Amino acid sequence: MLLNFIDRVGELNPQLFRELKGRFKPFNLIISMGSSLLLQFIVFIFQFREFPDENYYLRATYCTLREVYQNQEQELYKQQNLLNQKITNYQQIQLSDNTIIPNLEAQLQQVKTELADLQNYLSKNICPLDKIDWQLWWRDHWEYTFLTFSVIFIFTLLVGGTYLLISDLAKEEQRGTLNFIRLSPQSETSILTGKILGVPSLIYLFVLTAIPLHLWAGHSAKIALSYIFSYYAVLTASCLFFYSTALIFGLVSRWFGNFQPWLGSGAVLMFLFMTMTMVSSSRDFNNSLTWVRFFSPWDITNYLFPNLFRSYKYPSISPIRQLQFFYLPIGQNFLTLVGFHLVNYGICSYGIWQAMKRCFRNTDSTILSKKQSYLFIAFTQVMFLGLTIGAVENKSDMGIIALMALLNFALVLILTIVLSPQRQTIQDWARYRHQNHRDKSVLQDLVFGEKSPAIVAIVVNLLIATTPIIIWILFSPPNFYDGSVDKNKVILAMVLAFTLMLMYATIAQLMLLMKNPKRYVWTVLTIGVAMFLPSIVLAVLGISPSQHPILWLFSTCPWAAIEYTRTTTIFLALLAEITVVALLNFQLNRQVKVLGESATKALLTGR
Repeated sequence: MLLNFIDRVGELNPQLFRELKGRFKPFNLIISMGSSLLLQFIVFIFQFREFPDENYYLRATYCTLREVYQNQEQELYKQQNLLNQKITNYQQIQLSDNTIIPNLEAQLQQVKTELADLQNYLSKNICPLDKIDWQLWWRDHWEYTFLTFSVIFIFTLLVGGTYLLISDLAKEEQRGTLNFIRLSPQSETSILTGKILGVPSLIYLFVLTAIPLHLWAGHSAKIALSYIFSYYAVLTASCLFFYSTALIFGLVSRWFGNFQPWLGSGAVLMFLFMTMTMVSSSRDFNNSLTWVRFFSPWDITNYLFPNLFRSYKYPSISPIRQLQFFYLPIGQNFLTLVGFHLVNYGICSYGIWQAMKRCFRNTDSTILSKKQSYLFIAFTQVMFLGLTIGAVENKSDMGIIALMALLNFALVLILTIVLSPQRQTIQDWARYRHQNHRDKSVLQDLVFGEKSPAIVAIVVNLLIATTPIIIWILFSPPNFYDGSVDKNKVILAMVLAFTLMLMYATIAQLMLLMKNPKRYVWTVLTIGVAMFLPSIVLAVLGISPSQHPILWLFSTCPWAAIEYTRTTTIFLALLAEITVVALLNFQLNRQVKVLGESATKALLTGR
């Protein structure tokens, strides 16, 4: 029956057939299903260590007499506090009757004796078996089982599946079979879908074997089926996103070699732990970092099952209920919240798939086209603004804009490396541009061309990223800055950061024109040094922004100095950076011409 199923799959998707045939061996199936059943048994019996027996004390959680005795204990504590208060009050005044305080002390001693006797009785006596709330114990036991498997599913699917996908691509690359797959008549979608469905198939089998117990445990714990299936939907969407990311990481990071799967799965594991910490500690959902949390399933899982981290008792008081998107209260209803997660996963997964299909056949192409990069940055601005704008009425500091600007420039810096073509690509463009693009202007080719230098594209991405922030600054009320920073200075600081990013982008493109085979590594190292070394040196030397603001204006943190600098000084610093950017681009243009001329000369001489 299993072989017939695999054969039928082969007719629909040959790549999936190849993956399943290589993995669905009897031994592998026994190990996958057997380990799942063994884990289910261990989780099920683990909590029986707290099973009420003949030694179950009256103070224990599930003893129905516990509340009665607790009320008696609380009543004695109240009497004790009241008598202590009376004695203290009577001691502060002179009384003609000397018997009042001794009588009160005698009553206090009697209450203390009763309290000690009650506590001694509770610590030594056993709760009768017929007074144990067995229904509540079983409900909590099933909830424990359900939540345990909910966490196991997330880590197993996301971390384990990511590792297997990246490792499979690395092995295919080493064996040379990946090139044969690229040359097959199958479409990119068919091949990549076969990889995602086939490579982690044993993990899917492991999880599917545990699904019946998971469903039964949720039902027995009185968890709504709509919440359970919402969890499954979000988990499926997160798997699609992480697996797609794993595939594109495996395609573009071949130089890591055998370290690839450990690096990719380790990054996913760190991300899950980081977002788990944020869920259990952070209560602020209206900021730019919230979008990062939407890529992790912890927030929605904790919302659906509040006892997961016990950060709040009821969903009605969950901090995520305050979540807004362009003032739309998406956190007020679990359907809108789950839908928002699914839409976010869907859009991002679709974008990754477009990049995968672009890189799969042609390994030398950039991950994104320039047009795709514009759409990507525009989408991030929509998400950042939508999740941040609702916090404006509640906050009045520069932290909101600074955080959003920092995230934007980090994204543009990544795009600088992603969009910058290699030496050979630039050389071909410089040699054949006039022949292949006669109907296009140079500007149009620089903005949308596949092989042209990426400087103009970086400028467009920076404009998309900074325009919403500058408009926000211009139209925001003065008290948004606490009156400490002038709007003109803030805008000039944004332009400073803008020109600094152009400087990094030009340096990156220049270094990618080197003949060194490790030019990508050298480019990343050089940009990293240029970004972080000046600020680190200034901090180590004890040069503070308040004492020497001019030096900080030329670092990657101009925000720290704008409060202590005059507008004219910031403007002069901006002119200096623009001059450096112009010189660098002059050198880049000259280098591109040299490459084009050398290619033409080599073609004419036959070398």
